[in-house]
Amino acid sequence: MPADLAVIGLGHLGLPLAQAAVTAGISTVGYKTGPESGSLTPAELRRMLSGGFRTTANPAELGRVRTAVICAPTPRGADGTLDLTQVETAARTLAARLRPHTTVIMESAVHPGTTEDFLRPLLESGSGLRAGRDFHLAYSPSRVDPGNRDFTPAGTPKVIGGLTPACTESAAAFYGRLTDKVVRARGPREAETVQVLETNFRHVNIALVNEMAVLCNDLGVDLWDVIRCAETKPFGFQAFRPGPGVGGHGIPQDLAGHSGRPLRMVELAQQVNSHMPQYVIQRAATLLNEHGKSARAARVLLLGVTYKADIADQQGSPAHEIAVRLMELGASVSYHDPHVPAWSVFGRPVPRADSLYEAAADADLTILLQQHRTYDLQGLSVKAQLLLDTRGATPTGAAHRL
Repeated sequence: MPADLAVIGLGHLGLPLAQAAVTAGISTVGYKTGPESGSLTPAELRRMLSGGFRTTANPAELGRVRTAVICAPTPRGADGTLDLTQVETAARTLAARLRPHTTVIMESAVHPGTTEDFLRPLLESGSGLRAGRDFHLAYSPSRVDPGNRDFTPAGTPKVIGGLTPACTESAAAFYGRLTDKVVRARGPREAETVQVLETNFRHVNIALVNEMAVLCNDLGVDLWDVIRCAETKPFGFQAFRPGPGVGGHGIPQDLAGHSGRPLRMVELAQQVNSHMPQYVIQRAATLLNEHGKSARAARVLLLGVTYKADIADQQGSPAHEIAVRLMELGASVSYHDPHVPAWSVFGRPVPRADSLYEAAADADLTILLQQHRTYDLQGLSVKAQLLLDTRGATPTGAAHRL
């Protein structure tokens, strides 16, 4: 039996959307656009399959649905711009099977104008249909927060911008089955720019607290205590916390090459955040020196190599660069992560610690990069010879904080 919904792209955007649709009772088929990795657990995937979700490699099935949502990844290319290759592949595949009255929505992270100037021509030329007349076309920024148990898709408002008012309403009718609130943007460009603003907001504010972390270390100030106090202010402040870098799939966009108007705050934020792995290395080398050890030949254990706590996704994780820099200094690097059974750097496998406490006791330095829920940080701080906490997750005084 044909599905009602096709999710095109089964990575970090597509799988959560498919999960929400299946939960809402929508018959859903998933279509891969390339090598992708999602953040759902095996148990969650099993529940989806038992709920009727299925994947397909047959593009003909894309022409049998009422709604198709493009969730193809858009990584940053070698020249720094967003790579739309998988979006283009998805669009051409869908266009060849597109039927009248289908609602097509894009959730991939893109520059403003992509839905109208890039996606629309591909769909129209490949199908012979006209967007806004023969089929509905809209954009909705994804608001997936992997591992967050407090904000589910049902409780997270969805922003929608359609090519025409009818396109917006058709997309709103679909998302109204998944979420409690639908917010209508004036059009696709506004909806696309919502995604840009939300992503940049995160990166700029993380950059601010990362700079504060460096400053507070120089001043001998406990930044985490500062944040704890500051977040009691009921207005005008939102707490962000520093870390060894900024990972994830949301790429900050300064739009310099796209619009000719760079966003200076975003550009500076990228510079600050990209420096954090090097700052972690500097702090690590300093701590080793203070304890009479050199980074060369030091045994260093990295804890948590994913970009976010309690998920397996390693996209953009600063752990990779930190491991590389430690190896360049001559350190012997191992890792532990309950969500990553095997990890490689430059094609070389990094030894995985089987026993966390034994490995921490044996290492000259243990660096906490991600505070997975399973970590007993109090016990870890007792066992580790030397512990650098880049997340402020250990009890006060139990470790050296970033």
